[in-house]
Amino acid sequence: MIERRTLKDGRKVYRVRWRSGGRGSTYHSRVFDKREDALRFETEIRRRKQLGDLTYLEHTKQTLDEFAREWWERYATTELAPRTQKLYAQLWDRHILPRLGTQQLRQLTPNLVAGFQEDLRIAGVGEPTIRKALALLQSVCREAVTWGRITANPVKPVKKRSQHRTRSVRPLMPEAVERLRLYTSSERDATLISLLAYAGLRPSEALALTWADMGERTILVERALSLGEIKETKTRSTRTVKMTGSLKADLHKLKILNGIPNQDTPIIPAHDGGYWGDDDWRNWRRRVFQPAAKASGLDGIRPYDLRHSFVSLLIAEGRSIVEIARQAGHSPTMTLNTYGHVFDEHDGGLGRPAEEVIRDARIKTKRELRAPSVHPRTDPVGSEGDEALHFAELL
Repeated sequence: MIERRTLKDGRKVYRVRWRSGGRGSTYHSRVFDKREDALRFETEIRRRKQLGDLTYLEHTKQTLDEFAREWWERYATTELAPRTQKLYAQLWDRHILPRLGTQQLRQLTPNLVAGFQEDLRIAGVGEPTIRKALALLQSVCREAVTWGRITANPVKPVKKRSQHRTRSVRPLMPEAVERLRLYTSSERDATLISLLAYAGLRPSEALALTWADMGERTILVERALSLGEIKETKTRSTRTVKMTGSLKADLHKLKILNGIPNQDTPIIPAHDGGYWGDDDWRNWRRRVFQPAAKASGLDGIRPYDLRHSFVSLLIAEGRSIVEIARQAGHSPTMTLNTYGHVFDEHDGGLGRPAEEVIRDARIKTKRELRAPSVHPRTDPVGSEGDEALHFAELL
């Protein structure tokens, strides 16, 4: 039965009462803020009675924190990547546990979750973090429904603010990429820059590559590196990326300098020859990438920003949205939403091959940096042109 009650503070609530057994058994009750929630719950009680299964109600006495511990052991540790586990643990401990951890599963309602969302905003938590916290909470509650602990996901109906890109992407031109390459500290570092900017790889994908992934014309992208461990790519899909002659030359040169390594050796190894750990990546960004970016006039860019250069080159060539999305490793819709202004910029222009653009930029940049006051990493340009082009011609 449903009873309407008025609390001491004047708030109107609806209480559902039921017996788990026959006449004389103990009454149970649950309170809802909205009548429609109470009606849905009472309907579920009646259905469960007809099926002879009211044991699930005992599980709803679990607190969110208790269930989350079970969820972590049964789901998170096996289904989530190490980096995602680390992020989720931080979100849970900092934002969700202090505010909702003691709530019983049966006490979680859309209204309560909406209040949690507003509390985060009042506390000054940024919208990206709030969206991630709600996504985590929704994931936990989804499994609670699947495992029969609650009848509906209380997070799903809650309206979340749409995610809007704070600024449009601004792809680096090949001249800027080439300056950055020249100011890195080694051929390994320069080749990593090439993989990001001229193959559009995510850093985690570039660091997971082995020499077996390098074909004659393409690079096979089927793995990513997360906290020193190999996992699936971000989209859990495999793709191939066509290599320009310049990128192929950079990879060939690095392979020769490394003494023709085994096929299962990482293309961009850590200093110990294995895969990079999280500390290796942070140290590289701070000690190699950021100083090189500052020296080349690109202070403030991130390694991930180089990926936009690759997409820009494909757009300038006149490739279709579908082809660009396939090589970049995301959906056509995301491609258009992210790079729509770049498509507009090149609309109606004469398509120019990426290889030609990179080659001209490489030659021009090397000549500009020959001045005595400039001291880049190396000057591999001979008197007749770019040494990297000679590698390309020999392949």
